[in-house]
Amino acid sequence: MSIWWSLHLRREAASVPLARRLLLGTMETAGVDPDISYDLSVALSEACANAVEHGGASGPGGPSEAYRVTAYLDGEKCRIEVTDSGPGFARAQAPQVPQPVRFAADDDENGRGLGLIQELADHVHIGNKPGRRGAVVSFDKILKWKKDAPLMAV
Repeated sequence: MSIWWSLHLRREAASVPLARRLLLGTMETAGVDPDISYDLSVALSEACANAVEHGGASGPGGPSEAYRVTAYLDGEKCRIEVTDSGPGFARAQAPQVPQPVRFAADDDENGRGLGLIQELADHVHIGNKPGRRGAVVSFDKILKWKKDAPLMAV
């Protein structure tokens, strides 16, 4: 069984828990193990928070007033992608080969999101949209299922 959904969200703080609740509800309905669901929901929250904070530079009503979240539960894997229309990552921050992201210093108030995503997911890709403005953060995780899960992969 495969499930996918895509959201086009305003770059507002209130959109972050909305995306997280939708993911958690989908995974609970499908029968995904709660620990896996929790890890992915935290990673999604971090990616969305980054899109809200850094994902735009143009004026009101422009394309950067929104970001997109897409989630795929396909077989034994969940893949999540968050894209925005902001300036994207500087080339030094968006390497072609994934590298560990530096965690922020203990006294920093932010800067831990990408590192958390890398710790919580099995595979992470951080980069820019090819040929266009905007960042892309995608990550996936192998799913574990509850016993007798209604949508468990066969």
